[in-house]
Amino acid sequence: MDGKNRKDIKPGMKVEVVLKRDQRTGKLTEGVVKEILTNSSFHPHGIKVRLADGQVGRVARIVG
Repeated sequence: MDGKNRKDIKPGMKVEVVLKRDQRTGKLTEGVVKEILTNSSFHPHGIKVRLADGQVGRVARIVG
């Protein structure tokens, strides 16, 4: 599942995100969602989240 719809993402979920610094390469970073930062219900590049370790990125896919 991709991370473009806000309703699909909940705090505590394991996701893979693209961090701001990795947007050129598309490198994915795995983590657990702490907070959802995007207010709109849909975003074409992925919903922006803060991970439990404090990193911020856009959800590329939901794990498991």
